[in-house]
Amino acid sequence: MELHAEVLKGGMWHPRAPNWRDLAALMLIVAIIVLIGSGTRQMLAPLAAAQQPEISLSPSVLPNYALRTTMRMLVALVASLVFTFTYGTLAAKSRRAEMVLIPLLDVLQSVPVLGYLSFTVVFFVSLAPDRALGAELAAIFAIFTSQAWNMAFSFFQSLRTIPYDLDEASRGFRFSGWQRFWRLEVPFAMPGLIWNTMMSMSGGWFFVVASEAISVGDLHVALPGVGSYVERAIEARDLAAVGWAIVAMTVTIFIYDQLLFRPLVAWADKFRYEQTAAAVASRSWILDLFRRTSLLRTAGESISATTQAAARARLSVRLFARPLAGRKVPSRLLDVVWYGLVLLAIADLGWVLLRFAGAELSWKDLFDAATEGGITLLRVAILVVIATLIWVPIGVAVGLRPVLAEKVQPIAQFLAAFPANLLFPIAVYLIVRFDLSPPIWLSPLMILGTQWYILFNVIAGASAFPNDLKEAARTFRIRGWRWWRDVMLPGIFPYYVTGAITASGGAWNASIVSEAVSWGSTKLNGFGLGAYIAQMTEAGDYPRIALGIAVMSVLVVGMNRLLWRPLYAYAERRTRLD
Repeated sequence: MELHAEVLKGGMWHPRAPNWRDLAALMLIVAIIVLIGSGTRQMLAPLAAAQQPEISLSPSVLPNYALRTTMRMLVALVASLVFTFTYGTLAAKSRRAEMVLIPLLDVLQSVPVLGYLSFTVVFFVSLAPDRALGAELAAIFAIFTSQAWNMAFSFFQSLRTIPYDLDEASRGFRFSGWQRFWRLEVPFAMPGLIWNTMMSMSGGWFFVVASEAISVGDLHVALPGVGSYVERAIEARDLAAVGWAIVAMTVTIFIYDQLLFRPLVAWADKFRYEQTAAAVASRSWILDLFRRTSLLRTAGESISATTQAAARARLSVRLFARPLAGRKVPSRLLDVVWYGLVLLAIADLGWVLLRFAGAELSWKDLFDAATEGGITLLRVAILVVIATLIWVPIGVAVGLRPVLAEKVQPIAQFLAAFPANLLFPIAVYLIVRFDLSPPIWLSPLMILGTQWYILFNVIAGASAFPNDLKEAARTFRIRGWRWWRDVMLPGIFPYYVTGAITASGGAWNASIVSEAVSWGSTKLNGFGLGAYIAQMTEAGDYPRIALGIAVMSVLVVGMNRLLWRPLYAYAERRTRLD
C-alpha cells in the first residue's frame, strides 16, 4: 500500500521525500506548457503565414492541426466558464433578470454557429487585419457559442434546486454572498457542471468545421485545424483523409479526457450531496499521480490554501448576495417599470431589424421562412422524443455505476464530438444510390446534435443522486416501474429538463449542417430553416439571414415558454428538499 503523503515526526508534519512521481508529473506539466506555448505562437502569427500553404491533407500535419483546434476549444471553454458563473448566477438570483436572460439564452443557444459568424467574423478580423489573431478570435467566439449556453443552463438549474436545508445552514453560519457562492452554490453545482462542460467540449468538436473553415459571402478564411482539414477532405472527396481525421480526433479526445475531464470527474465526487459514502468512488490515474507526489503536492496545497482563504473572505457582492429562498415579493410598480423597459428594448430591436431588412423583404419571404421553420420544428420535436426514449434509461444505468461511467465517458465524449460532416459521404451516397427522400433521410443527422445533451445530463443526475435515497428505496423494496416513477425519474428530472432544453437548442443549431449537405459537387437539400439560413449565408444575403434567425428565435422561445419552462418550474417544486 502507498504511504500517506505526510508522516508525523517529532509532533510536526513533514513532507515525504521527492519520488519518481514528482519527475513524471513535472515532465507532464512541462510538456503541456510547451504545447500551449507553441499553439499560442502560431495563433499570433501573421495572417498570410497562417493561410499559406493551403490546408494540407497529409496525415503528418494532423498533430499540429489537432493542437491548434484543442487550443481554440480550451480558450473558448475558459470564456464559457466565466460567462456561466456570471450569467447563470444573475439569472438564478434575480427574478427580473431571469425574465430577460433565460429567454435570451433560449434564443442564443438555438442560433446556428453560421448565424453568429455571418455578423461577427468581419468585426473580429478587423481587430487584427494583418495577423491570424483576428481570425482566431472569430473561430474561438464561434466555438464559444457552441459551449457556453449548455453550461449556463446547467449552472442555473443547479442554483435553483439547492436543497433548502443547505441554504438555511449557510445563512445560519452568516455566510456573505461571496462565501455562499463559493462554499455552497458552486460546489453543489460542480458534478452537473463538469458533465455539461464535457458535453460543451464535444459540442465544440461538432461545429469545429464551421468555426475553422469560415465562409461568409466573399470572405473565406481557413485556419489550420482539424475542422479545416475535414472541410478540405469533404471538398476533395478524399475518404482516406476523412479516416485520418477520425483517428486524430479519437487520439485527441482520449488525451484530454485522461488529462482533464477524468481527473475533474473524480475530484468532483467529493461534492456529492448525500449522507452516506458512495459505494464506488471515481478514480483517475493522473489525479492519483499528483496526489502521491511530494514537491508538487506541497505546492498544490499552498495554492489550495490561498483559494480557500479567498472563498472564505467576507465580501458582499450584490450579484452573489440574494439567497435562493425567502425572497421578498417585489412591488407592482417596479415590475411595471421593468416590464415596460423590456418591452421598449424589444420594440427598439424589432424596429432596427425592420429598417435593416424590411426594404429587401416581402411577405412571401416571411411565409417561406415560417414554412421552413415549421418543418424544422417538427423534426426537432420528433428527434428529442426519440433521444429521450433511448438515452434516459442508458444514462441512468451508467450514472448509477461509477465503474461503468469511467468506461463509457470517453466513448460518449468521442461520439458526441464526432462531426456530422464525416457521415455526409455515407448519407449522400445512400440517398442517391437508393433514390431516397432527402427531407426524411437527412433528418437522422440532427440526432448527433441532440442525444448527447440528454445522455450527459442524465448521467450527471444519476451520478449525483444521493446514496441514502437509493438505500432507502432498497430497504422499502421499491422496484420496477414504481422505482422509476417514485425514485429515479423525480431525482433526475431537473437534469433531464436541462438536457432536453439544450438538446432542443442543439437540434436547431445542428439543422444548419444537416438539412443542406454536400459531398464534392453533389448537394442535397432536406428543406427546413437550417437549410434556408445556410443558403442565405453562402449567398451573403444578410437581410434573409436575419429573417431566418428571427423566425428561429420566435419558434424556440415559444416552444420553451409553452413546454420546457413549465416543466422546469415543476422540477423545481418537486425536487428541492424541504
